[in-house]
Amino acid sequence: MQFWMILNNPEMAVYCIENGLDRVFIDLEKLDKEKRQGHLDTWKSSHVEEDISLLRPLIPKGKLLVRLNKWNVNSEKEIELALKKGADFLMLPMITEFTEIESFSSAVSQQVPVIPLIETPQSLEMLSKIIKIKGIGETYIGLNDLTISLGLKFIFQPLMLNMIEKASEILNSEDMPWGFGGIARIKEGKIPAEILLGEHVRLGSSRIILSRTFHRNSQNLDQLLKNIDFPLEINKLKEAEKLWRNSNNSELLANLNKIKKLISNVVNS
Repeated sequence: MQFWMILNNPEMAVYCIENGLDRVFIDLEKLDKEKRQGHLDTWKSSHVEEDISLLRPLIPKGKLLVRLNKWNVNSEKEIELALKKGADFLMLPMITEFTEIESFSSAVSQQVPVIPLIETPQSLEMLSKIIKIKGIGETYIGLNDLTISLGLKFIFQPLMLNMIEKASEILNSEDMPWGFGGIARIKEGKIPAEILLGEHVRLGSSRIILSRTFHRNSQNLDQLLKNIDFPLEINKLKEAEKLWRNSNNSELLANLNKIKKLISNVVNS
């Protein structure tokens, strides 16, 4: 399992990469984000393009992911700038039309892998077509905006509705690396991390974004070191993942039923 985290502080990024983080995620998505999620306690980025330049010399090649804005009139310039500054992967959010991801991938021109962020009903419906675009290296399913756009109450409801299961079948049949959602620390979250990891294993997910519980809104390395034992928490996730990989199918299905009950409890509370 690859662990990703959204952060732009250079010292924190280096420390986390040295202690089990697989990718640093710079988030440049601003367009319409406040309008969609302003009323929710979700991540809103203050990252800027210069963060790529700051982190590039410090982060090993292949570990720097940049999310840009949804496809817009300035996308080609955004792509050019991110590539020039050294992004290893470029992610496109909020895909509602096939031409958006097609144009994005064409503009990237296979200089780095493109990651479509599947977080709208339209992109989920087009998934089998999207992953065949030249230059798509992997895929990520985002649950925040997907939940909002579907009018659901809880971020993990798409799991209960088998929407991620259907997507996993498409992605796994094409050997496409993929991941979904976010995860809290072990023993934390409305769906505890040690339970949620079992569903990642069952579905074949191999990427996951670490939630804000992994930095507790730390603004610098000193704060991070006071707030969390990061290497220990990463090791806890890895141990939990290992246990699930050694489990059998009936145990994984029983875990899925437990997840669905937890989701139902949240939705109906």
